[in-house]
Amino acid sequence: MTLPAVVAAGQTVCVTGAGGFIASWLVKLLLQKGYTVRGTVRNPDDPKNAHLKELDGAEEKLRLYGADLLDFESLKAAIIGCDGVFHTASPVTDDPEKVEETIIGTKNVIMAAAEAKVRRIVFTSSIGTVYMNPNRSPDMIVDESCWSDLDFCKNTKNWYCYAKTVAEQTAWAMAAEKGVDLVVLNPALVLGPLLQATINASVAHIMKYLTGAVKTYVNAFQGYVHVKDVAKAHVLLYETPAFGRYICVETMLHRQELVEILAKFFPEYPIPTKCSDQVNPRKKPYKYSVKKLEELGVEFIPVKQCIYETVKSLQEKGHLPLPTHS
Repeated sequence: MTLPAVVAAGQTVCVTGAGGFIASWLVKLLLQKGYTVRGTVRNPDDPKNAHLKELDGAEEKLRLYGADLLDFESLKAAIIGCDGVFHTASPVTDDPEKVEETIIGTKNVIMAAAEAKVRRIVFTSSIGTVYMNPNRSPDMIVDESCWSDLDFCKNTKNWYCYAKTVAEQTAWAMAAEKGVDLVVLNPALVLGPLLQATINASVAHIMKYLTGAVKTYVNAFQGYVHVKDVAKAHVLLYETPAFGRYICVETMLHRQELVEILAKFFPEYPIPTKCSDQVNPRKKPYKYSVKKLEELGVEFIPVKQCIYETVKSLQEKGHLPLPTHS
């Protein structure tokens, strides 16, 4: 049972942090489906939000609101009168000072959504709230019932995972208290073409292997997913009878596999071939389940296509020098 198209066309939804990587694709998809979209950005006139105004349907159906996550009234102005809220805005940071901001921002969005009596909030969390747990047996399948261990995040100074975990837990507690229907998406590292002009943190993760900025790769694993699949998953979680949390990962790759894929597609760049860890055996990935999302009909774009499109986009946007063929 999804919302019929006529419903989508008549609905107004708010996307927080609309200028971001995931949010831009989400806004694009919502406009395509006929939603009226209110996007919150720090400054609607900032040239870095220009790409949103150029999206198909933006002229008729998109309005940008200047709002700050820490300013409740500015959020409320954007959310009041909306049927739903997609809360994607969150500082991607390893700064412990920013932890509090992430939590306050989440509280403000849920408060505003509760006052606006929205139908549902779809909250963009992270796989980082799920898997960071040193006590989990390697054979255990990581699913939506798993939570990252806050002490472990603190002790390893992984402030991003710490902040996202506390923010998500806060969101669940507040949604329960305020009687708001909340659904959460937990994507892995998101790749794919950029709509925005600036480079975001997840795409920088790929770029550093192409510029010569790093000479070696680390002995570690990472899950990846295409930004279009993440946008599509958000809309599905809004339109279908979804509940709880949804892990969103296409594949896990060891960094060695990542650099090998990059080298195969783009041999002209100085891609590292050596691991920085010459002592320990190659790390193994944890097992995870995306059954919940697949049951809603998500089919993932393969990771190799994802990586290829990311690099092509970096070239097209002028972030990467085009290879010179001699």
